[in-house]
Amino acid sequence: MSVVPADVLPGGVLAVEEAAPEPAGLGPRARLWPSLAAVYRAQLSRARVARIPLLFVATFQSVGIMILMRGVVDGGGEAQAVVAGSSVLVVAFVALNLLAQYFGQLRASGGLDHYATLPVPPAAVVLGAAGAYASFTVPGTVVTAVFGCVLFGLPLTHLWVLAAVIPLAGAALAGLGAALGLLAPRPELATLLGQLGMSAALLLGVLPAERMPEAVRLARDLLPSTYGVEAFARTFGPHPDWARVLGDLAVCGGVGVISLAVATWAYRRAAVR
Repeated sequence: MSVVPADVLPGGVLAVEEAAPEPAGLGPRARLWPSLAAVYRAQLSRARVARIPLLFVATFQSVGIMILMRGVVDGGGEAQAVVAGSSVLVVAFVALNLLAQYFGQLRASGGLDHYATLPVPPAAVVLGAAGAYASFTVPGTVVTAVFGCVLFGLPLTHLWVLAAVIPLAGAALAGLGAALGLLAPRPELATLLGQLGMSAALLLGVLPAERMPEAVRLARDLLPSTYGVEAFARTFGPHPDWARVLGDLAVCGGVGVISLAVATWAYRRAAVR
């Protein structure tokens, strides 16, 4: 009787181990833009039914403010500030207030764990949700602007500038709202911060800057939506200074990039906890 080593047998253990296939590698990482589009569509379909009544409330609120201010402001630069501020207020209500509440509740309920398991970059989650919420502001902002122009007798010629004001102001306010919701330790605090931010946009954006104290004007300059309001208000004049309009829009866009970057960092920070 002879002993044969196991490694020379065709069906031996070592032969099986050597013939075993190598483990498959991981698939390619999801790209930003396809992931962003997927998150945007998902958020848009989920929030469409629930957010339409709130959008009506935001529009009705801005229209009501303009009607009240009509008894105080007759026209001129003050009327331009009221119409522009009330229009951007619709963006602030949805992109800042509601988004802060959404991310605050998502963090408290563990919904971030669901997104953390998906093969999507964190920036796609933040940008997709922010874009979906900002999209709801378009009809209300346009209706508010048209109503305000008719109410105060302002020209409708340059309302097309809203095509730049809405996404840029929406990005700045949505990034701020997402960051507040993700950084707040409790959902109640996220709701409170969102409400305070919208109140700041109301008081500092709708009221004419000429009637504010100097300290309040400095606080107004720190609000991201201020530059969207200023850009829109400058277009009501007979000869708009387009260089200053573009400058305000550029500042608004820069603040939007920074606020969305902060929101992305806050998402990573909240997702790993």
